[in-house]
Amino acid sequence: MKSVLLMLVLINSAMAANPVVIIDTSMGAIEVELNEAKAPISVKNFLGYVKDGFYDKTIFHRVINGFMIQGGGMTADMKEKRTKAPIKNEAGNGLTNSVGTIAMARTGVVDSATSQFFINVSDNMALDHKGESADSFGYAVFGKVTSGLHVVERIKKVKTGMMGGHGDVPMDTVLIKSIVLKSSLPKSVQPKSAKPTSSKPKK
Repeated sequence: MKSVLLMLVLINSAMAANPVVIIDTSMGAIEVELNEAKAPISVKNFLGYVKDGFYDKTIFHRVINGFMIQGGGMTADMKEKRTKAPIKNEAGNGLTNSVGTIAMARTGVVDSATSQFFINVSDNMALDHKGESADSFGYAVFGKVTSGLHVVERIKKVKTGMMGGHGDVPMDTVLIKSIVLKSSLPKSVQPKSAKPTSSKPKK
């Protein structure tokens, strides 16, 4: 009986585990745990792009040290990729834009996020949900970096400038080689550069 109960606990734990993705970049790998419970729409949308291979050979096209690094929608020649329909903004889910969290990028329209995301490199509480207006709705956090924060720290320090009419673009391309579900990779081929971070992002 005890063995059966233990097996059920293990099964339930496995089912409850959040999906983890590996963002393999030209500067190293970043491991991100996605929060399905708090941001089901954003996570489903993001994983849809992951499974389609959409993020392969895109770039981090906007980098602002002290703020965030943004990617997931532009190619190395600064051309925007065609995306799926925009999704509902889940900024009111209680998650905050603290250091190491990943959130959906969008335009000034509340429900306009598609494929682009950003990783916070500072505690950006000004981006959190504060109201229902377009100016105060905020940006939806849907996960956090669990390994490879040192890679994020390296990316945030790259030299940036103007390119193709866009500002804050890395002068040396920061390529997103791929984004894949960690569970889909054999341990022997998982990127070795994803190491435990020295500090955990706040919940």
